[in-house]
Amino acid sequence: MPDFTKLRNLGVIAHIDAGKTTVTERMLYLSGARHRAGEVDLGTTTTDDDAEEQERGITIYSACVQMPWKDVRINLIDTPGHVDFTAEVERSLRVLDGAVVVFSAREGVEAQSETVWRQANRYHVPRLAFINKLDREGADWEAVLEEIENRLGATPIALQIPAGQGPPHQDDPFRGVVDLIRMRLLTFPGGKEGREVKEEDVPEELAVEAQLWRERMVEQLCDFSDELMELALSGEPIPETLLKKVIRAATVHEQVQPVLVGSALHGMGVQPLLDAVADYLPHPLEMPPVVGEAPAGKAATKKQRRAAKAHADDGEQGAKGNRIARKPDPAEPFCGLVFKILPFKTGDLYWVRIYSGVLKPNSRVMNAGRDLKENVSQIWRIHATKKDEQLEAAEAGEIVALLGLRDSVTGDTLCDAAAPIVLESIEFPDTVISMAIEAENSTEKKKMGEVLAMLRKQDPTFRAEENEETGQTLISGMGELHLEVIQHRLARDFGLKVKVHKPRVSYRETIGGKAEVTGECHRLMNGVQHTAAVRVRVEPFTPTGPLAAVAPPVVVSVAPGHGLPDEFLNVVVEELENAAGGGGSVGFPLMRMKVTVTGGEVHETDSTEIAFRTAASLAFDKGLREAGVVLLEPIMKLEITAPENHVGDLVGDLQQRRAIIHRTEQRGADTVLLAEAPLANLFGYSSAMRSLSQGRAGCSMTPSGYSAAPDEVLQKFLGE
Repeated sequence: MPDFTKLRNLGVIAHIDAGKTTVTERMLYLSGARHRAGEVDLGTTTTDDDAEEQERGITIYSACVQMPWKDVRINLIDTPGHVDFTAEVERSLRVLDGAVVVFSAREGVEAQSETVWRQANRYHVPRLAFINKLDREGADWEAVLEEIENRLGATPIALQIPAGQGPPHQDDPFRGVVDLIRMRLLTFPGGKEGREVKEEDVPEELAVEAQLWRERMVEQLCDFSDELMELALSGEPIPETLLKKVIRAATVHEQVQPVLVGSALHGMGVQPLLDAVADYLPHPLEMPPVVGEAPAGKAATKKQRRAAKAHADDGEQGAKGNRIARKPDPAEPFCGLVFKILPFKTGDLYWVRIYSGVLKPNSRVMNAGRDLKENVSQIWRIHATKKDEQLEAAEAGEIVALLGLRDSVTGDTLCDAAAPIVLESIEFPDTVISMAIEAENSTEKKKMGEVLAMLRKQDPTFRAEENEETGQTLISGMGELHLEVIQHRLARDFGLKVKVHKPRVSYRETIGGKAEVTGECHRLMNGVQHTAAVRVRVEPFTPTGPLAAVAPPVVVSVAPGHGLPDEFLNVVVEELENAAGGGGSVGFPLMRMKVTVTGGEVHETDSTEIAFRTAASLAFDKGLREAGVVLLEPIMKLEITAPENHVGDLVGDLQQRRAIIHRTEQRGADTVLLAEAPLANLFGYSSAMRSLSQGRAGCSMTPSGYSAAPDEVLQKFLGE
């Protein structure tokens, strides 16, 4: 049986271009898993093995690699940094035990750094920070450390300081790292191709600074250990083992984030980073038990159905009574989560994190959420995005690929049929941009339908639906780059000839005010009279607090004293929920709205389900009209970094795009503009920004939310 205390499941996450893939490649090379370190610029990396990734020099798909380091086995997932591929980060963090967050020493905490940090907070992932690119012009590791604390609300604790920073031609270039735990200077004489770490005493010119930083580190750690505090106060030497033990406990419990420094491209500081992964990030057995719910319907066991019935009237207590915890133990019943699906010639590869129990090939498992059984024919270890080694069994704590499944999708729970459980699924953001594509002929159209269905299965943030009126297929995604990559895949990987139309924005609708209306039904159908009246109140509503993230876009509720019998009330609520999901007056999905059933009229003999459905639907439509349509447009948060002499041109261009500039700040020699602008006005912005700044500006965009669009935008849709 494998020793799971020697296993680390971790992800490398960061903003685009912070150096995640280079860090991953260096780790693979140093661990001996690769004989040569791949380079992003040359397209020779292990994890970026897709043609599109190599061409663009960015990560698009998360890739899993396994490597040994000393006595530890590491499952490492390299993730994209671009906001358009945020789903890859989301699903990876959902199943990982720890993360290495990479920051550029020059750019610091950027927009997507904040996004991935928030995602890691949401899934309670312990993490280390690695400040990379210390050999770059303008590197400032202390400024980055301060940003991690202030902008991310984190508790960073420096375990190393750099010996110098900046490129070799500067007076004090980056030449090594000082380990504050052992007070030794580490240098890396082999550079890119070297594996040697040379240790020596801290040089005199760094001794005072190193001592100050060590004292600061010990002071921070005293909050987490009385024993450490007593030794520090009495001035006695603090054993290295005690320091590591306290750092590990505080990191695993998300109380601190250890910070290390280096330059992955030049092979500096990555060995200590691997040591820190082994020393401070948790193994699967240290993770809390995974919590799920007993499934509803046939998938539940008799015992679970009895428990659910007993708790049905307990409200909140009932929800808790239905919850099940599974420890990360092979002796527990099997359960795992599907977090990624990849196409393969012999059948799709399903990437699964096993949380409890043991899984063997040629076995049948239950997909409790969908109430169906699946066959697991083969279990494989993953290398990058491909199968690597066939396994005889997989146990709790492992990340593996399964062959043989057919109907499961990303976020589904697989479990033992005798002990069913449904784990919390993975929530993905809504798409923000769409474009129409058309196949050139009917043969291509059929093939395109099959390919789009397959892509939908793989990518939970990709949507494809056919418009029956125009015959066009609308594909939707997270941004221009996302749709561009899909378009290239259709042509390159599947040989499809498609016409592509201009992208369009995914607007939303809400209402401008409050309205109380009555919907009435007096209809004679097939000789039967159907009579009913439903009173509803519609009003703008934005949920707040912890429930805001899980609240539906339109909340349907029932007012006390409504006076409707349960049989009709249930029909009315169901009809209102269906109407809310069908879109608003202009045809876009509704959001930020509350519909309350306040009452109704029941006829002694003529009230029927059909009558109440019709009355509820009419009341909903009438409420929308009377409350007034408000069109909401997606807003993007922009962070633009540019030299001072180009800022004026960039500001002028942003103002023409209806952008609101919130503030500017200095970051080294560059100016950073922080702004928000409607997505509709940002098509082609990257190329416009490059031409205005002679290629010297950089920009990152992240979705910020929705806000009311100007009247002329609404009129355009109402006029069409």
